[in-house]
Amino acid sequence: MTSDKTKNIVAYDFFCGCGGTSRGFQNAGIDIAFALDIDPDAKNTFTQNFPETIFCNKSITKLTPSDLQPTLDKYKDSYKLFCGCAPCQPFTKQNTESPKRETRKNLLSKFGRVIERHRPDFVFVENVPGLQKVPTYKRGPLPEFEALLGRLDYHITYGIVAAQGYGAPQLRRRFVLLASRHGEINIPLPTHGKDHGAPYKTVRDAIVDLPAIAAGEIYKEPKVLNHRAAKLSELNRRRIKSSDHDGGGRNNWPKYLVPGCYTRTNEHGETHSGHTDCYGRLWWDKPATGLTTRCISYSNGRFGHPEQDRAISVREAARLQGFDDDFEFTGNLNSMAKQIGNAVPVDLAHAMGSHFIKHIEAING
Repeated sequence: MTSDKTKNIVAYDFFCGCGGTSRGFQNAGIDIAFALDIDPDAKNTFTQNFPETIFCNKSITKLTPSDLQPTLDKYKDSYKLFCGCAPCQPFTKQNTESPKRETRKNLLSKFGRVIERHRPDFVFVENVPGLQKVPTYKRGPLPEFEALLGRLDYHITYGIVAAQGYGAPQLRRRFVLLASRHGEINIPLPTHGKDHGAPYKTVRDAIVDLPAIAAGEIYKEPKVLNHRAAKLSELNRRRIKSSDHDGGGRNNWPKYLVPGCYTRTNEHGETHSGHTDCYGRLWWDKPATGLTTRCISYSNGRFGHPEQDRAISVREAARLQGFDDDFEFTGNLNSMAKQIGNAVPVDLAHAMGSHFIKHIEAING
């Protein structure tokens, strides 16, 4: 199908967070026209890094047509790409959300209503792999959302991808959906990994050149923003000092350092074996484990630095998520970690944005 529109795409980033999707799309050559998020710290970070973008600091449930109309008018001759990466906790295996928070399962439906009203050319959705497994009778939103796109004459594709396959130095499986009103569209093939032309990027590739700092230290030179590590208790300081460099963990600690929850036995005499990554160091020459909202906390995953006696810094976490060094985060330590952990990996978004651009090139011959 051909189109009389100009060849550029402008993106509308709903549930934008700090801007992982927007930065990846922007790096691919897509303008970011509009962003929406309810979180005030995410807003501050986003507007710091995307000063030209119209930001709407409200819930999508409160969005009105007048919020979008100025940018829709401004870019009336451009392709519109609506992306919606809604909060994903209700669909994770570890979901501990209270019933009061279950309203977040409806956010994809709210996003669908915005699409129905404005009919963008393209749609992009990113979420946890569990999203597509929740059936309608369990209030899973995907079947209804897919049916809506079908009624609106979108061509749809979705599946599970690995962020490391698109250049992210981090192991992270994600659900992605791409939709187009201009012909068939598919998910781009991976570019990294076995049989894909380039090796996976590693922790060494991402952070080895950053200056050494201690736990609790803030690197003061302005050329390296947000290079700040969380403090460690004296007990955790002893634990990480007792961990081998390059992937070590609690398996080689003296018994007095092992937390009680890992030494208690059940009625069969078995000790707790889960959460094996907790208190672990990253490996230099592997991708990082998937970052979470507590990605700078030593005790909450394999977030220990490969050789320095501390957890990874905010800047190191940001690099593992694909953010460039001039991307500045705002808020306190916990907020910055949450923003980074919730972000769409920039390299994954870049790959999807580039794919939409190639799709347009095919549209226009």
